[in-house]
Amino acid sequence: MSAREEILAAVRGALAGADRADTPVPRAYRDAPPPADVVGLFVERAADYRAHVVRCAEADVPAAVASALGGLTRVLVPPGFPYPLPIPVDAGESTAELDRVDAVVTTAALAIATTGTLVLDHTDGQGRRALTLLPDTHLCLVRTDRVVPDVPAAIAALDPRRPQTWISGPSATSDIELNRVEGVHGPRNLHILVVG
Repeated sequence: MSAREEILAAVRGALAGADRADTPVPRAYRDAPPPADVVGLFVERAADYRAHVVRCAEADVPAAVASALGGLTRVLVPPGFPYPLPIPVDAGESTAELDRVDAVVTTAALAIATTGTLVLDHTDGQGRRALTLLPDTHLCLVRTDRVVPDVPAAIAALDPRRPQTWISGPSATSDIELNRVEGVHGPRNLHILVVG
């Protein structure tokens, strides 16, 4: 008998008389009532992360995008972006080409109110990961009906088979002296348009 078989036999022997009844796990935390204003809470929490957040009506999206982008000229949108904008569509630019892009404009699969987090599952309008991480500015549009109260609600709404990018504010890190440096691991600037 090998050492592996000896160890497994010892474990099986120890478990032979063990009670195999399932132990109930309380899940009351999932039953917490949602915040009264999930969209307002999302806006507040995202702003806490130094994201620039603006609420706008559907009809105002083109003007709000133009305002958020300011003078940035090298801008891309992903295939399937749902709003007609005079911005070129990503055609699979290389990472070197994306590094020269000033900004990307995408949508989000959903947003989480309690954490101020955007979640992209990279379906139409959201782009591939490189497109959302390499440009210095990311402008993300999220509809008010896509704001969920908390992380459990987000997990329940997302397809676990899809790639996901969770974004809480612009990319930032701190050194040992707590000096904040932005733009190290992704976009230095995050603009969010909450549409609806």
